[in-house]
Parts: sequence; structure tokens; C-alpha cells
Amino acid sequence: MASQPEIDDFSGVETVGHEWDGIKELNNPLPRWWVWVWVASILWAIGYWIAMPAWPLIDGYTKGVLGYSQRATVARQIDEAQGAKSALVAKIHKASLADIRKDPQLLEFALAGGRSAFAVNCSQCHGSGAAGSRGYPNLNDDDWLWGGKIADIFATVRAGIRSGHEDARDSAMPAFLRDEILTKAQIADVADYTLSLSGKSEKAIKKGAAIFAENCAACHRKDGTGNREFGAPNLADGIWLYGSDRASIIDTISNSRRGVMPAWGNRLDDATLKLLAVYVHSLGGGEADR
Repeated sequence: MASQPEIDDFSGVETVGHEWDGIKELNNPLPRWWVWVWVASILWAIGYWIAMPAWPLIDGYTKGVLGYSQRATVARQIDEAQGAKSALVAKIHKASLADIRKDPQLLEFALAGGRSAFAVNCSQCHGSGAAGSRGYPNLNDDDWLWGGKIADIFATVRAGIRSGHEDARDSAMPAFLRDEILTKAQIADVADYTLSLSGKSEKAIKKGAAIFAENCAACHRKDGTGNREFGAPNLADGIWLYGSDRASIIDTISNSRRGVMPAWGNRLDDATLKLLAVYVHSLGGGEADR
């Protein structure tokens, strides 16, 4: 004979016979709203399985009666994006650098595309933020060896520096010690004089000034402010590519520097070169074309 269900004294509800630490489980029915949600969820799942791709098979999956494909959707979106991009790239090809900067749509596209091209091709040397490092110029400042106008930047990017390209930027500073042009003592004197040009040293001795005037002023000018025609850096502004300490300057004077930048015109199309020039020019150090 079945035992009679136990009734909870406090609530008057049957218990299920389970008890934990003196707490008895009541046999309350599920809330009606919860039951309907549960039933609806089951019906929704069955409908989804029928309508949409759902079940894996041995050599594929169920396609669903709607024939939906996320892969096809993404492919279509990519094609649409490529179509829109192609139209803008075609405009970039035809437009001059000045025209690109005047057209808000082209400028926005150029900055975005240039940023991407920079990350892929230039950030390895100049850094992701274009701040450069020892031997690699900071593209955010306003110190330019060959000019900071957008056309100058385009020419540098296209032909490179000492890259072997017929239009490459090139400058040849003598290795004054290695080539036995100056002695170690003379180089030390001219290094001290060079440091004095940017206020980093008070040893502006006459010997160093005389050596500088005879051997360096032809390219760097008498006041050390440099000459872009020769790619000769400004020695009076306190910005140094290979270090501003005395030992680094002595090393530069003694052995010269022959940094190389690739000719990106041999690797990238004309539109991408324009995107890079526009982007680099926008970083903060670009000079106005006037």
C-alpha cells in the first residue's frame, strides 16, 4: 500500500520526500509562464533546425530551407567593400597629391589606407606610431633631411634612400677618421664644436670651429643648420638620428653613416605610394606646400 504524501506543516504543500539539513523540498508546480517559455523555446529550436544551417553531416551540413550562408554573406560584403574601394583607388590614381588633400572623401580614404599601408610596410623600422628609433627618423617631428612637403615625402617613399633606384635620395658624408682626413684629436674638437651649436656643450673652441668651417660647412652650412639639397642634417636643432652624446657624434664623424631606405616604388603601386605620403604628411611634421 502506497504511503501517504507528507504535508508541510508551515505551507500546507506536499513534499517530494527529499530533505537536506532539515530543509524539505516542496512539490510546487512550475510557474505557468516558465512552462510556456520552455515550450516556445523547444518549438523555436525545431523551427531553427529546419530553416537554418544546423546539423553537421559526414561531408557537409544541413543547409536549411532558407538556404542562408554566413560565408556567402561575408563574401558579398567583401565584394561590396572591394567595389567601393576600387572606385576610390581609381580616383587616387588619377588625382594629384594636392587634389587628394582638397577632397574630403579622398583625404579620409587616403589617411585610412595610408595608415594600413604604413603598418604593413613601414612600422617595422619607424615604429607603429612613427616615432622612429636610433637610425630611423621620427616622422612626427618637423625635422626633415630631404624636405617635409607632401611632394618631398612622396619622392622619398617612391625612390628610397641609397636604395639603388635611379632617383634615390643620396648623400655621402666622408668617414673623416677611417679615410684619414682628420685625426682623432681634430675629430674630438669638431665634435665639441658641433655639440655647442645646439647648446649641448660650452666647448665652442676655435680649433673645432675652424675644422668645421673647412670640412663640414660646405654641406651643413656655416651655422650648422643643414642643407636639404645634400640631405645634410641640421646640427643646431638638438634632433639627432644616431644619438646626441659626444661618443655617438665622434663615431659619426669618424666612420660616417650610410642608412638605407627601400625604394617602395619598386614594390607598391602609385596609389599606395600616394596614400603613404598623405598619411606621413599628416602625422604632425608635414610642411605646407608653399
